Amino acid sequence: MEQKIERRLAATAAPADPIAAALARLPAGVADAWFRKPLIPAAVLLPLVRHGDTLSILLTMRTDHLKDHPGQISLPGGRVEPGDAGAAGTALREVHEEIGIAPEQVRVLGYLEPLAVVTGFAVTPVVGWVAAGFELRLDAFEVAEVFEVPLAFLIDEQNLTRTVRTVRGIEARLYEYAFEERRIWGATAQMLKQFIDLIR
Repeated sequence: MEQKIERRLAATAAPADPIAAALARLPAGVADAWFRKPLIPAAVLLPLVRHGDTLSILLTMRTDHLKDHPGQISLPGGRVEPGDAGAAGTALREVHEEIGIAPEQVRVLGYLEPLAVVTGFAVTPVVGWVAAGFELRLDAFEVAEVFEVPLAFLIDEQNLTRTVRTVRGIEARLYEYAFEERRIWGATAQMLKQFIDLIR
């Protein structure tokens, strides 16, 4: 599985214009209904971790007082800042700030397609291996909890729920995973599904 993941991601590249790429993936009319302002570029890290023969993805639970996506399960990341070396630079900086994993502990493998999020961001997912023996140091202001979801759980279609939700007058097809009484939904579930489709 590891070789397959690396092979599939080796063929990917960071988009030159993540905002245009994210908007291009939306059905006709959705961008006008959802976004009144230009999208803000952002990036997240999809952190792959290995424990013996088990592969997992590291996820965070955001604190309840945050303005964007409070209390939701997410991939570590945030908006692009001046000085970031592309999407990977943003993702690595954010994962270090949020949960303490240093950039040198992550080997970037590739990228998923950018996602236009209804809260106004164009998010580029960056996929990377996290080196064994990493230690977590949580930013208590942003992160309430860190946990891992086995890759085998996400690959099993029985654990995926497809839903339809009306967002600002537009019906959107969404995904959800229920893992150990946690609800993984929204943009995070969309990105996890995109990753699973890529490696399946």
